[in-house]
Amino acid sequence: MKRTIVTRPAMSRARRVVWTRWGITLLLVLLLEAACRLGFVPKLAVLPPSEVIAAMVALLSTQEVLTNVAETFSTVAIAFTASVLTGFVLGVALHGAPRLRRAIDPLLASYYAVPIFVFYPLLVALLGLGALPLMAIGYLAAVPAMLIATLLGLDRVPPVLRRVARMHRLGRVSTAVLVILPAALPNLFQGIKLSLAYAFIGVIAGEFILSSGGLGYAIAFAYDSFDNRTMYGLMLFVLLSAVISNGLLSSWESRLQRRRGLQ
Repeated sequence: MKRTIVTRPAMSRARRVVWTRWGITLLLVLLLEAACRLGFVPKLAVLPPSEVIAAMVALLSTQEVLTNVAETFSTVAIAFTASVLTGFVLGVALHGAPRLRRAIDPLLASYYAVPIFVFYPLLVALLGLGALPLMAIGYLAAVPAMLIATLLGLDRVPPVLRRVARMHRLGRVSTAVLVILPAALPNLFQGIKLSLAYAFIGVIAGEFILSSGGLGYAIAFAYDSFDNRTMYGLMLFVLLSAVISNGLLSSWESRLQRRRGLQ
């Protein structure tokens, strides 16, 4: 009688990478915890991760911090959404205008060489002291990432796909929706994720100097007050928020790519 051997499917490479990443992160956290507890790292400089987590949980139960979270996240959301839409539209327009693109390419290549914050006095003078300058900083920091990613995605669409679309007599809209956008999707998602990161950086960094509220302001105030528990707790929350947001976008990207593969 033959015996049937059932083998478990091998762990995919992507899953191994994820588990390795989390394992290394956990190991580093445990090493930092041990270093702080044993006195190798002074508490005046860095708190043990367990105390930072406890401080973050306690802070998130206070109304003041929740108000700052809502203020920062709403500003980031507006800057991020506007930058993605603008960057995509401008990228499509520049891709269809090669001469204009050749003229603008050097400006895009050197855009991030100039700190956005050099324009904050002008933004304050034009927009006042409120959320608008912060949105503008987040927007200006994020929009080139989406624009460049859109150009790269459209450049990398294989010409054979366009020829196949013409053979099937697809219209311009159908070709864009059914052929070009799916082919450019990986680059577009890279632009979306980078835009989110830059919007976070721009808004929170702007709150350090331009705002009287928000997470950046709260972190700066805690630093000036030598309140390490609040400072590190809020810093951990900002870090986790950025990582989780990026992870959700990556998960959405993977799901769409799997659906494309199944089709």
